[in-house]
Amino acid sequence: MEPNNPCHRPSAVELSGVSHRYGERRAVDSITWGVGRHDHWAVLGPNGAGKTTLLKIIAGYLWPNDGGRVLRDGQEFTDLRELRKRIGWVSTQMIQKIPPREPVIKTVLSGKFAQMGLVEFHGMQTNGADHQRARMFLEQVASNVPEEQRFGTLSQGQQQKVLIARARMAGPLLLILDDPCVGLDPGAREILLGGLQQLASQADAPSLILVTHHVEEIFPALAHTLVLRDGQMLACGATEEVVTSELMTELYGVPAQLERRDGRFWPVLGNGDL
Repeated sequence: MEPNNPCHRPSAVELSGVSHRYGERRAVDSITWGVGRHDHWAVLGPNGAGKTTLLKIIAGYLWPNDGGRVLRDGQEFTDLRELRKRIGWVSTQMIQKIPPREPVIKTVLSGKFAQMGLVEFHGMQTNGADHQRARMFLEQVASNVPEEQRFGTLSQGQQQKVLIARARMAGPLLLILDDPCVGLDPGAREILLGGLQQLASQADAPSLILVTHHVEEIFPALAHTLVLRDGQMLACGATEEVVTSELMTELYGVPAQLERRDGRFWPVLGNGDL
């Protein structure tokens, strides 16, 4: 591929010919893709397209067991604990792993050690600077959440914001947002997406990857989009060029027209008679 191809930009993460199988099924099929430092991407595709599998490979939760190579910050990490500090992961599934009685500030602090629930012991202790950073990250994404409130008493949207603050504690190279709007009502979804847009505009923000099958969740800062279908790359490049009515029709199998307002895409879907 060309060096300036946005689908293969070296720096934060590089994938070369990555494939993964579950038994006889190839869930990810020969993906070559790169995320540049401070680039923000959407990964779009229907259920079963391979989105989460691909991102689990990037984060080190799965290995490309059917071929390919993954570089993160130009190197192949073998220390999984260190890798998971460099790549933040936020998903609704994580909510169940956080102790519900834990104060929000401790949940954020736990991100320094890639823990699910803060446990401090010799060699793994927080300090005043850590608390200051935790409060700063919490203020940036969840200013209305008291730091001593228990995690389990928050709304799902607030919990997602706290997990984003937690993920930033380790100064990640990359922040993966795996379908973060699942289960949110329209108001909570828009508040969360607005907060992510603000985060992406900050000079010190990590590279962001938002995984979704809803095109309207692609907020303006996500300047690049990778589209997956059946484990393969269907399209990749600048969001305004990739995300089209024709793509939506092909991807979801129903007639689609996209309207664009304020940098967002809004689909109008037909009845399936193509």
